[in-house]
Amino acid sequence: MPKCAPWLLVARASARAWPAAHENPAVACLPSAAPATGETAPRFAADAMLARLARWLRLLGWDTTLDAALHDGKLVRQAEQEDRVLLTRDRHLLRELRPHRALRIEHDDPLQQLAQVVRQLALAPPAELFTRCTVCNTALSAPLPPQARAALLPADVRELPGPARHCPGCGRLYWRGSHARRMRAALERALPGWLRREP
Repeated sequence: MPKCAPWLLVARASARAWPAAHENPAVACLPSAAPATGETAPRFAADAMLARLARWLRLLGWDTTLDAALHDGKLVRQAEQEDRVLLTRDRHLLRELRPHRALRIEHDDPLQQLAQVVRQLALAPPAELFTRCTVCNTALSAPLPPQARAALLPADVRELPGPARHCPGCGRLYWRGSHARRMRAALERALPGWLRREP
């Protein structure tokens, strides 16, 4: 059964048994969403203290790794090997290990942290929100075609406007429920005038 992504899905659990991703060829062959512009998307590595920030970055479609089990040295090496900007609140890490590309996060609130990242790195807004899994960081599928949408989504949300997507990494399903609207509103409060208008 495809998992419901808790950040986006708010509909009641359906009594229907949904097919697992590996049992449904309509899901298995879906391509990942392609970037909508020619811009190179930023890539980040977040330390263990920044899990909530990592989810917001993923919501914006930005590839953001997070592994609480990594010690500081391995985190820095991995970020450099994968050409990621290291995001951390650990002054000791920055002082002793001197990563090549890093940003010290100054705030406690995750939306203020996000605003700091966007402003200090002068990041352009993504063409679209909700194109990456906020849980496992995998790029989501292209919008589900009607047949797969009907097969996978609970009956009470199939008619909601907006695309539905599948995560090929962990099997979660994403659609534009009330959580998505609230998160967009939170982003607009944190970064007034920054997001692109919805089509």
